[in-house]
Amino acid sequence: CCRAGAAVAALSSPGSVRALRAPAMAKSKFEYVRDFEADDTVLPNCWIVVRLDGRNFHRFSEQHEFKKPNDDRALQLMTKCAQTVMQELEDIAIAYGQSDEYSFVFKKKSRWFKRRASKFMTHVVSQFSSSYVFYWKDYFKDQQLLYPPGFDGRIVLYPSNQNLKDYLSWRQADCHINNLYNTVFWMLVQRGGLTPMQAQERLRGTLAGDKNEILFSEFNINYNNEPLMYRKGTVLIWQKVNEVITKKIKLPKEEEEKEVEVTRTKTKVVPLHCDIIGDQFWEEYPEILAEDS
Repeated sequence: CCRAGAAVAALSSPGSVRALRAPAMAKSKFEYVRDFEADDTVLPNCWIVVRLDGRNFHRFSEQHEFKKPNDDRALQLMTKCAQTVMQELEDIAIAYGQSDEYSFVFKKKSRWFKRRASKFMTHVVSQFSSSYVFYWKDYFKDQQLLYPPGFDGRIVLYPSNQNLKDYLSWRQADCHINNLYNTVFWMLVQRGGLTPMQAQERLRGTLAGDKNEILFSEFNINYNNEPLMYRKGTVLIWQKVNEVITKKIKLPKEEEEKEVEVTRTKTKVVPLHCDIIGDQFWEEYPEILAEDS
């Protein structure tokens, strides 16, 4: 009774600006409903991968006039959103993205939100989705956002370093397969004069070598010269970079402040477009898989 009276008095006070919380031991007859909540704590000592995908993005890309087969604006916007996620959730060791998907890898020993799967997934998807809307105008200056995009997510655990490397290799191999197909498909439509149905039929049953031959012989395109961002996707890692900033300082025996350049080291999320299937990447960045990173 005294606590309730104090709370009412505090709320009625004109100068009160603090939000009051119920006592820690407060109980009610309705509290039993918490027993229905499922325990979704994920296994310890496993890499936690949250992969999100655009929902109905084929329709979304058509209505927003994305360039085919690749739209630099859309890919760069996806990467900006992924960087924002990593900066907000620092337990992410590495991320990989292509097309309308991004995979975020949380450290094996992360204790973030007590390793609750729902927290990992909802925080990543909500942060990414809101960033997509927020930064849209920075990349699509002349294209109005017609409706909010949707993203769904899933969470998968990988117990070993090799499992994780194989997962990321799988996603990069998928990027190569899809991009090669789309590159040939849209060349046949845009420059070859075929309808989408005819192009699809032309490519039915073809292998990678066949697609490369079509690009080279009919359109004078060497697929190996296509931008790495298209062929390899985007890898996001933490790196220490030197930044030069200008500061105003007052030197001894000087009356006025002077501007001087100062170099400082800062850890930032850096995008790379490189192969992650071979060993070279992992040998160059061993800290990604380090247990105490």
